[in-house]
Amino acid sequence: MLDTLQNKLEDLVPTLSKLSPQEGLSLLAKQFEGKIIFSTSFSWEDQVIAHMILTQSLPVKIFTLDTGRLFGETYYVWSRTNELYNTNISAYYPNQEHIERFVTEKGPNSFYESVENRKACCYIRKVEPLKRALAGNQLWVTGLRAEHSPERGDLPALEWDEGNQILKYHPLLHWTTEQVKEFINQNGIPYNTLHDKGFVSIGCLPCTRAIQPGDDFRAGRWWWEDKASKECGLHAHS
Repeated sequence: MLDTLQNKLEDLVPTLSKLSPQEGLSLLAKQFEGKIIFSTSFSWEDQVIAHMILTQSLPVKIFTLDTGRLFGETYYVWSRTNELYNTNISAYYPNQEHIERFVTEKGPNSFYESVENRKACCYIRKVEPLKRALAGNQLWVTGLRAEHSPERGDLPALEWDEGNQILKYHPLLHWTTEQVKEFINQNGIPYNTLHDKGFVSIGCLPCTRAIQPGDDFRAGRWWWEDKASKECGLHAHS
């Protein structure tokens, strides 16, 4: 199975390079029907991708990770998206036993105390639920963009995710923030209003804040940590 998927990767890369994001999603939805899934955090780019999937009625499963500590604005966009597109976005939650033990032993805000604690919290609330969501699928659609961080500038639009044993497609990889915002405005797509208040990368409420003009894209995430440690593990590369 893995050899087959990696062979498909080699065959699809040159084809996808000639297609728009909408065309690429349509092609992959047909080739991986029943085995293709999209993870949304209701960010600008994720809302664009959801719009492309839902307005084309593509057979792509859509889910989100509800960590239990999201902003109220995020839940609003989730509800509004369901209403506007007449859909039901699935939710994956942290393992109850694991999160109860972690909070009891470490405390509700222990992620501020050390990188180790923060990464353990991210693993329980995000990484482990993600693995459950991806299980049984062959292709994972994400909203990663090259502007998000220097490390993502060299990513291919379609890649092999060794950690999750799945193909990974980034349809908006080379879109700029202005392109994303323009698409949202032109199509009347609901978006998280925190973006209008300086929040660029939006995650859990205790770990996200607005950034200042000129700051790095991820300066508002885990701002108390060294820049080199600012990943939660969802998109780790070996």
